[in-house]
Amino acid sequence: MSVAFRRESDDEHLEPKFEIPLPAGPNRVTRAGLAVIAERIAGIEQALATAPEAEAETLRRDLRYWQTRRATAEWTPAPGDGTIGFGTLVTAMVAGRERRIAIVGDDEADPKLDRIAFGAPLARALIGAEAGDELPFNGRDGAIRVLAVAAIDPPAA
Repeated sequence: MSVAFRRESDDEHLEPKFEIPLPAGPNRVTRAGLAVIAERIAGIEQALATAPEAEAETLRRDLRYWQTRRATAEWTPAPGDGTIGFGTLVTAMVAGRERRIAIVGDDEADPKLDRIAFGAPLARALIGAEAGDELPFNGRDGAIRVLAVAAIDPPAA
């Protein structure tokens, strides 16, 4: 009999389940980023305890991702010289509007809240600048004017 006429199992039509891809580069985090990772792990472990087997596989995959992120996390303080870098909160005029932009790790980034990953184009444009600098961005000279720079995580006392 031709394979065209045989019945295939339903499992053959399911999408394969792949691991969640890890962002390239170092896993830099702020203290808030470490807390985000811990919260995600705790939430998944709690959900896994009562999850039906159909959902458990996905939860275990998510748990592996977040455990890997915890194991590779590198708490990174802001530069101490007043320049913009990872872990800084930048107040700047961008496209004629004042914004407060936090440069953070991949897992804690939320562009809607102006928390951008350190590898994002806007973050790359800002890194190395300091208060008073005007920077090109998106093909426009002077598109960004840096007003202030502060550390997200204050130095330990």
